[in-house]
Amino acid sequence: MKSVLFKPLVLSVCAALLVGSLTACVPLVIGGAAAGGTLVVTDRRTSGAQLEDEGIELRGTSRIRSNLGDRGHVNLTSYNRQVLLTGEVPTAQDKQLVEQIVSRVENVTSVVNELVVAVNSNLTQRSSDTLITGRIKAQLLDASDLFSNAFKVVTERSTTYLMGRVTQREADRATNLVRSTSGVQKVVRIFDIISEDELARLLPAPAKPPPAGAKPATN
Repeated sequence: MKSVLFKPLVLSVCAALLVGSLTACVPLVIGGAAAGGTLVVTDRRTSGAQLEDEGIELRGTSRIRSNLGDRGHVNLTSYNRQVLLTGEVPTAQDKQLVEQIVSRVENVTSVVNELVVAVNSNLTQRSSDTLITGRIKAQLLDASDLFSNAFKVVTERSTTYLMGRVTQREADRATNLVRSTSGVQKVVRIFDIISEDELARLLPAPAKPPPAGAKPATN
C-alpha cells in the first residue's frame, strides 16, 4: 500500500485482454497476490472476472486520483466485479464523489463504500493493518478445512474486510477465525455465498487411481 494515496497496482496482463480498455501491458497485483497460472487455477472467479477485476482496480484508482488529487487516502479492491472502498477522505462530499466515480467504471456491478471522513491514517496505523492482514492470511492457510485462495483480506483501521465466493460454512468458519486474530476490532463480510454443490463443481476432480494390474509407463 502506498503511503501517499492509493495502494500500488502492478499490471500483469496486456491491454488487449482487457477488451482494448488499456493501452499498456504491465504486471498487476490482485489483492496482494500476483496474477499467474496458479492463481487462475485456484481462484473461484472465472478467468474473465479476474481480468475484469484487474481492470476495475487500475481504471478506478486512476480516475479517483484524477478527481481527488492529493485529498485523501483511498484503497480500491475489486472481487468478482464488486468494489470495496476503504481509507479516508476529508469530507462527506468526497466520499460520495469517490463512490460515484467508481460506480461508473466499466464492469462494476456494486460498490461497498467503507470510506471514513477523517484525516489520513499514519504509517504506524497502516503498518499495523498490514501485520493483521498477514496474520489472518497465515491462519487461513493453516486451516485444513478452508481454501485460503478463496478469500481476499483487506484491513483498514483494525477493521478486517473479507471477500470471496464461499459457502456459508466457509464464511462462518473464516469469520470466527478472523475475530480471534490479535489486533482485529471488527469483521465485515462481503461474501458471494455459494452452495456446497456449487463448491464441489468448482473443485478439481481427484485423480483416478490406475486400474489394477496396470504397468507404469516407461520411456
